[in-house]
Amino acid sequence: MCGICGFAGADFDREESRDLALRMASTMVHRGPDDSGVWVAGPGGAALGHRRLSIIDVAGGHQPMASEESGLVLVYNGETYNFRQLRRELEAKGHTFRTHSDTEVVLHLYEEEGPACVERMRGMFAFAVWDGRRRRLFLARDRLGQKPLFYARVGGGLVFSSELKGLLAFPGIERRVDPVALDRYLTYQYVPHPLTMFEGVRKVPPAHRATWEGGRFSLERYWEPDWAAQVPAGEREASGRIRELLAEATEMRMISDVPLGAFLSGGMDSSITVALMARASDKPVKTFSIGFRERKFDETDYARLVAERYGTDHTEFTVEPQCLEVLGKLAWHYDEPFADSSAIPTWYVSKMTASKVKVALSGDAGDENFAGYPRYRAVRLAHLYDRFPRLMKSFFSPRLWRHLPVSVEQKSIRRRAKKLVMALNLPPEERYLTWIAIFDEARKKALYAGGMSERLADEPAAAEFVLGAYRRAGGRDFLSRTTFVDLQTYLPCDLLTKVDVASMAHSLEVRSPFLDHRVVEAAVALPIELKMRRLSGKYLLKRAFADLVPREVITRPKMGFGVPISRWFRGELSSFLRHLLIDERSLSRGHFRPAAVRELIDEHTGGVFDHGYRLWSLVMLELWHRTFVDREPQGPLGGLEELL
Repeated sequence: MCGICGFAGADFDREESRDLALRMASTMVHRGPDDSGVWVAGPGGAALGHRRLSIIDVAGGHQPMASEESGLVLVYNGETYNFRQLRRELEAKGHTFRTHSDTEVVLHLYEEEGPACVERMRGMFAFAVWDGRRRRLFLARDRLGQKPLFYARVGGGLVFSSELKGLLAFPGIERRVDPVALDRYLTYQYVPHPLTMFEGVRKVPPAHRATWEGGRFSLERYWEPDWAAQVPAGEREASGRIRELLAEATEMRMISDVPLGAFLSGGMDSSITVALMARASDKPVKTFSIGFRERKFDETDYARLVAERYGTDHTEFTVEPQCLEVLGKLAWHYDEPFADSSAIPTWYVSKMTASKVKVALSGDAGDENFAGYPRYRAVRLAHLYDRFPRLMKSFFSPRLWRHLPVSVEQKSIRRRAKKLVMALNLPPEERYLTWIAIFDEARKKALYAGGMSERLADEPAAAEFVLGAYRRAGGRDFLSRTTFVDLQTYLPCDLLTKVDVASMAHSLEVRSPFLDHRVVEAAVALPIELKMRRLSGKYLLKRAFADLVPREVITRPKMGFGVPISRWFRGELSSFLRHLLIDERSLSRGHFRPAAVRELIDEHTGGVFDHGYRLWSLVMLELWHRTFVDREPQGPLGGLEELL
């Protein structure tokens, strides 16, 4: 795992180019503390920078890696798990290798197949190739979006980096907040690709490759599952196929020349991963879990069951509400405002894990692949409602339910029921968006100052990000389409961003067997009846791995990986909340009406309504402003006084 950066078409001399590439790479030392390198072409050519976290062929594999025969230079971040098979094929075609690294395999694969090489790679990656003979810069990002890649057009050239911080070190990139990105962030709690929070800076979307040549830039998708295809399969046949694919994907991800372990949350997906690792290893698997003192957020008892069953070398850590010490670090490392509060436990479990291993496996993407989220039950119930006669539907009229008192707790059953009913009369796609949005359109309209509303007046609605994904995933039942939408949106923009940033901040590489694209393709082709039976998700997984996972884990309700921010904002963090969001500096930014911000805080702290997620979004937005907009971004904010 590494950090990459570089540029092409810039008018610098060799020394200036080298210094600039070094400066860009130095912002990402945490991504690659083991080694570094810079390669520079002549004026108007290219410069590539690299920071290396050495995992495979520790002694070899130095980057940037060049081929004198072809004039190609590569900087690469990620793992290509089928690199040994690809190497054998390339050797049969006459390619000669100097190292044992997967990086060199990718370089020779590009020599052999050009941009089509990504279609042969099985893994997670973001990389760049400079072709000196064609004066062409090629960029690519993995299929599911595990590894990040930012870029910007500056003059007639192109600049890229694994992190936004790397781009900000390049002259000519301005830190102007993009109001459209800010609006999308408040809707989804992340900035969706291809946008970033800065105007003129973009992300390469998952499963895309890009080419810059002669001042022209092109971007194209190279992979997606066949969303419309549904392969008829019996339960036994499908269970065996998924188990076989996950076992193979797990074993491939255990290839490492450095110590390796696993995140063990106590949920179904991480338990399956640990079970498969234990079966493939002749040593105890090192496992790591995070817990909370509040029982409804704590899963360590379930994680312990799995650890004991497989005799793992198990470590636990308890997260306390005194989390202010990490907020400045989160704002710095995530580069953009990021409001998934589970970044806090992910940060801590990554820190703890990195103290003992350099690679960890996880269960990410199990819910999207196999319909595991509780909200999918709401999708199924709403589908049943759509079939009701008109007379029966009148009982569920929003007018009757609007004033129903509910619990102040965000995740209470009454609150969820009211949220479900209030959206029932919307079209299914809009209904789902209403359920997942942090700020819906009405709340954003009430929050925005006049200038912000005017700047957004002619822009497409924030809903277009999700609605566009629904259009791509047509041809199947609505619940299947919804899981496919989450694969394209929530998974890469939220979950994978969360894990990548939190882990790489501690120089830890995280791999997930559920993200293997062959597993994803097989899961997409399954009929929804094999994923959700009645209102229970992950039906097929539970049947396929019933002999490997403790029954208590299989039958338990899904808990999620959240933190009790709503309670914290009414207790330990209430003073911090007011000091940060009602500060003159915060209110003067011009995005929001001060009265609307105060109302959110008063309603929440007074127990009138649970705005925990919304307030967390505003907190992380303000900390991002103070880290990247109010000052030169030299490092994370420090203690409480500096945060405020």
